[in-house]
Amino acid sequence: MNVHILAATRRRDCVRARPQRASKADPQTDAAIHDAIARAVMDGSLRAGTKLAEHRLAAIFGVSRERIRKVLHRLGAERRIDIIPNRGARVPQPTVDEVRQIYEAHRVLEAGVLLALADALDDAFLARLDAHLAEEHAAAARGDRSASVKLSGGFHLLLVDAIGNPELSRILRDLLSRSSVMVSVYEPANQSICAVDEHGAIVEALRARDVGRAIDLSGHHFLHVEQRLRLDYAADAATDLEAVFRPRLAGKPARATASKRGDRR
Repeated sequence: MNVHILAATRRRDCVRARPQRASKADPQTDAAIHDAIARAVMDGSLRAGTKLAEHRLAAIFGVSRERIRKVLHRLGAERRIDIIPNRGARVPQPTVDEVRQIYEAHRVLEAGVLLALADALDDAFLARLDAHLAEEHAAAARGDRSASVKLSGGFHLLLVDAIGNPELSRILRDLLSRSSVMVSVYEPANQSICAVDEHGAIVEALRARDVGRAIDLSGHHFLHVEQRLRLDYAADAATDLEAVFRPRLAGKPARATASKRGDRR
């Protein structure tokens, strides 16, 4: 064999044998990308069914597709987005039946939670609920959609966590991870204040120690949320991901930007 050909073959074999370097771990960047995508879903910037293409997000954030894939799978595990085999990641687009089942589960679970709370209500717990309601009103007043959705779910978490049953708390958190996205992509933003007022009515019933009324109000609340969802909102296949995320990246420290560029492949 020609010496030059032999040398070239050996070099090629060495390159093939050399393991590929994985992207350098950067939890801070991962967290920033996760937060940006999660907030875009939760504040309704991304419409139902929007495709979250890895290559587009990698270009926008200036990182590798591997890093984007890792973040998307984490969001999928949290049930904030859907990961569809051979089709990639998308903003959830639930069916009418899926929405009905989720809110039926909410109504049944919270009715049991309120019954369990009947003998555990005290002024300190009611004060915590009042403080939470004040935060909900403030978020709605300033038009912070993402915070409103998060605080709305937090109200129901306060109720279930007060029981001290980790299994019930886990079940509710799983339900909220799905219903919060439904609210974010399907409920008109100007309806957020309705949920706050309904929460307030539940608290007043609890303050009066009228658990039966609190259960009725809770059931109507979840029914109203379900009815406020506009499932006719069409998926926007042409969503401009760059237009959604570029403003969120504006004003980032130069060091962070350089770090992201250095991660690009």
